[in-house]
Amino acid sequence: FLDWVQSIAITLGAPGLFLIAFLDSSFLSFPEVADLLLVLMVIQHPARWAIYATSVTLGSLLGCLALYAVGRKGGDAFIRKRFGTGSVDRTLKAIQRNGVLAILVPALLPPPAPFKIFVLLAGLAGISPGRFTIAIIIGRGIRYFGEGLLALYYGERAVGFIKENSGTVGLWLVGLILVGAGVWWLWQRRRATATPSA
Repeated sequence: FLDWVQSIAITLGAPGLFLIAFLDSSFLSFPEVADLLLVLMVIQHPARWAIYATSVTLGSLLGCLALYAVGRKGGDAFIRKRFGTGSVDRTLKAIQRNGVLAILVPALLPPPAPFKIFVLLAGLAGISPGRFTIAIIIGRGIRYFGEGLLALYYGERAVGFIKENSGTVGLWLVGLILVGAGVWWLWQRRRATATPSA
């Protein structure tokens, strides 16, 4: 089935990438398929790299929004049955405490890092659709446009690089985002304490 889906995606081009990303981000799971297809298609048609990266990003966004809607419409029982009450409670608290950052960070990580539970629980936690959409676009956009650029500049070597180093690169990106979030938080806090005295 997976081979058939991949061959259809390659035949369709950008719409095929969109479809794979949508299915992978919603109710099916095709670990790393969207990433590798993106790289292979950019190698074959370098001029279309931005179209391919956009297609994968938008497909992933719509797939995530479908899962988010399930969580938002009261998928509590389904989520607890699928993932276990303990992990659901911990993740729900993390999302409520950290908001968009709790979605943005997992959106950057490559498989096998868990992501769908964060999407479902974002709906359950009541994160607004707008903030959720922005977090997914930033996280998935950085991931897929980064892979597209790797394929554009490094060609066939990008496939091996992604397979061997995707976890490391993902962790570096997460680290950068956490540092940026920490700096922003400190800046906001200083601004808040400076305002009353002014």
